[in-house]
Amino acid sequence: MKRPVGYGSLLGAAAVFVAVNVLRTTWEVSPGNEAVRANALKAGVALAVALAVYGTYLLTLQAVRRWTDDERRKHDVRNVLRLSFGLVGVVGVAGAFTEEWLGVLFSLGIAGFAVTFALQTPIVSLLGWVYIMAKRPYQVGDRVRIEDARGDVAEIDFLTTTLWEVHGDLVASHQPSGRLVTVPNAVVLESQVFNYTDDSFPYVWTETTIQISYETDLDFARETARRVVDDYLGEEMERRVDRYRDSLAETPVELAVESRPSVNVEQAESWVELHVRYLVDPKAMQATENEVLVRVLDAFAEHPDRVGYPVGRFR
Repeated sequence: MKRPVGYGSLLGAAAVFVAVNVLRTTWEVSPGNEAVRANALKAGVALAVALAVYGTYLLTLQAVRRWTDDERRKHDVRNVLRLSFGLVGVVGVAGAFTEEWLGVLFSLGIAGFAVTFALQTPIVSLLGWVYIMAKRPYQVGDRVRIEDARGDVAEIDFLTTTLWEVHGDLVASHQPSGRLVTVPNAVVLESQVFNYTDDSFPYVWTETTIQISYETDLDFARETARRVVDDYLGEEMERRVDRYRDSLAETPVELAVESRPSVNVEQAESWVELHVRYLVDPKAMQATENEVLVRVLDAFAEHPDRVGYPVGRFR
């Protein structure tokens, strides 16, 4: 649909430009109406410029869509093209009306200097957008946390980033709440940004906590939990950890990372906590945690004489 509109805009621009040149040589006006003729011709040139810029933008956008299947790249290129062609269109239309191209650029420079003071927050947000495009702290589709907002990036505009909220105050799990959260891009320049699904390593470690009583055979419970989760996630986790080590090798950071699920033990007031640690896709975190918990508890239920749970009166 956009390609026909693009070609139509270019043809319209050419037709308007031809009409303007014809009128320039054939349109005769009575004395005193020269200003009307001049303004009409300038308006025609401005319309031709606007149509040409718009048509070129649409055709360029379609070319980019054919060039790549990466939706993230399409989104970013579209925003850059919108900004670039928008600026060209403004300068072109203003120059057509004034016929003073250098004067237009100079005036826009002065106006931009004044606007910088009047609209500091939007300007900083625009700089934040440039930073996001250049440094890639996140992209469309990534799961991130920016200040108190957490969710999947749905849109990165010139001034704001829109998230599909996850784990907000409406839900108590790592699942969507259904709300959209808008974050000014200026926040990215002055706050911490946590990216859970960066392309270099789109996984995170998490823990599922299980409370058991002091009367439990601790070695048995710990080994059973580790074995159950290893059967469920071990092989896939090992492949993911190898990828993590490859990424880590490109930095000066040295970390000891276990290849398979592990279980850490922590003493609480009246019980012992088993922290089952494993690697997970952040967008499947809740489903994975549910499955881990069910499998471990089912395994414990087969040995009620060796695994006990805290009694309510101790809590």
